[in-house]
Amino acid sequence: MSRPAPRAFLRSLFDRAVAAADPMRSLAAHLPPRPVGRVVVVGAGKASARMAEAVEAAWGPCNGLVITRYGHGRPLQGIEVVEAAHPVPDAAGEAATARMLSLLDGCGEDDFVLVLISGGASSLLVAPVLGLRLSDKQAINAALLASGAPISAMNTVRKHLSRVKGGQLAAAAHPARLLALLISDVPGDDPAVIGSGPTIGEGSTPAEARAILDHWGVAVPDPVRAALARPTGVVPPGDPRLDRTETRVIAAPAQSLAAAAALARERGCEVHVLGDAIEGEASKVAQAMATQALALQRDRASGALPIVLLSGGELTVTRRGDGIGGPNAEFALALALALDGAPGIHALACDTDGVDGAAEIAGSIIVPDTLARARAQGLDPAGALAANDAHTFFGRLGDQVVTGPTLTNVNDFRAILITGT
Repeated sequence: MSRPAPRAFLRSLFDRAVAAADPMRSLAAHLPPRPVGRVVVVGAGKASARMAEAVEAAWGPCNGLVITRYGHGRPLQGIEVVEAAHPVPDAAGEAATARMLSLLDGCGEDDFVLVLISGGASSLLVAPVLGLRLSDKQAINAALLASGAPISAMNTVRKHLSRVKGGQLAAAAHPARLLALLISDVPGDDPAVIGSGPTIGEGSTPAEARAILDHWGVAVPDPVRAALARPTGVVPPGDPRLDRTETRVIAAPAQSLAAAAALARERGCEVHVLGDAIEGEASKVAQAMATQALALQRDRASGALPIVLLSGGELTVTRRGDGIGGPNAEFALALALALDGAPGIHALACDTDGVDGAAEIAGSIIVPDTLARARAQGLDPAGALAANDAHTFFGRLGDQVVTGPTLTNVNDFRAILITGT
């Protein structure tokens, strides 16, 4: 079998991973027959409009409302789509969340509520607790995103500042029967973390949220600190309002990595799946993976199969500069620096939703001459990394991966291809 052309091959692996998480492929199998009586469909996240499209493909027109990121809407038959801001919430998300809660108000025992949640829901579901303004939520969200805190920690804070997260959306629908379908974008696929768990009981406390903010050095506006000093509104596990709630994860990073691994093997490669739940600072993870790739290349026998290292999860960036970047582009740039032009190693790092950080760019590809081409153009790779300016760096090189909205979200996808020396 012919050896793969590295750039096209890496992109094909990414495309296969994204396709495996398309709600139009995965959602229908988790739907019951359409219930008799009143059905209300609500949801939020970057994939929520696509999920709603899959619901209506199976059930026909439905009544409801989903909130998705700007540019991620779909033409639906009955369910209304509202587009709002991500990753920092805006007034459109706040107004749509209020309407969603009104839609659920008055649901009875004979009603059925279908909730569609995917990555991004934490920012798109906006219902600040008493005493907080939207501007306070925007400030704390931006500060959390810049802190380097993992998504589980960020979402713990968000739950205690919200009237809809941490089981409160399910409580609003009580006593209706409720089914929540989730697409996981978090390491470990914990439903309580996905979208800040709007249908899942929450056992953490405001004191734990305060400790997270202190640990990560997050500047806390006075209204936020005051809100976290008051009793929480999250719904504890075992609360009777959750008794008629069922939750299913319908797509997750492991499935997408498995699909990419199968394709790589079909193309004649040896595959190592490093994990679907890798977390940590993007640049540090890149250094560790570079060490692993170089060791595998050194020990690889002449004429042996190409090796592909696959991984997923959610990396973070602690912002110290003012550039344009994201975890995947920062990983790629740090990996290029750590590999230092090693021949025969190519890599791709992208976010499966097509948006890396706040940029409308999925991620980047690196090749053995990435650093040489950059320096020939007068670019400073180490300086770009220090300034958190990886997207500008790869844009100058023409090595960005731009997909537009993929309409799904199972988080980071990384593939490192190791061929000859």
